[in-house]
Amino acid sequence: MISLIGNRPAIQVGRHQVIHYDTSWLGTALRRAATAADRQDFPFVDEIRLGIEQYLENKCPLHLLPLDDLFDRMRHMLVRIGCETIADKLEPLAPPVTLSLPRLAKDAGNGFELAFFGALNKELVDLRAAGAEEIRFTGLRECAQLLCGTDKWDSQCDHLLLEIRTFLGNMDRERHRFHRPMRLRLDGER
Repeated sequence: MISLIGNRPAIQVGRHQVIHYDTSWLGTALRRAATAADRQDFPFVDEIRLGIEQYLENKCPLHLLPLDDLFDRMRHMLVRIGCETIADKLEPLAPPVTLSLPRLAKDAGNGFELAFFGALNKELVDLRAAGAEEIRFTGLRECAQLLCGTDKWDSQCDHLLLEIRTFLGNMDRERHRFHRPMRLRLDGER
């Protein structure tokens, strides 16, 4: 059983589910759509975001809501209030997604760093395609230790930890690969 904050459904982003989220990302998506529609004067972003928040908490019958379905509903609502140009420019934007690095390491298997980095790259591309821009990573040290196949931290773990940090840092800097900015955050880091 999933425990939800309030009555909000979990948001399905690709193959991930986001349970704990605020709704500020919805306001960001609406502001971007208004700007893309050349409607910088659009004053109703906060009211629409609060209306969506009320829908999620009080009227949404689902426990799991795919991100695309949420944005389809938002587009429909924008059309109903006469904001077709903004609805046309609205692109899915996900709440921050948390990705477990140890899970990816376990899937890759001990000593299979190349499989891990390949899976991590694919995961980031898939999440980005699904609308994720902020991804938080957990279990960095545990991941390095799992990939090294050791119970005790050693210099090989230090080296692999540096490689993972470098890989994620390079992905974060390679924003040109993505149409919109992407922010990658390691647990315990800014």
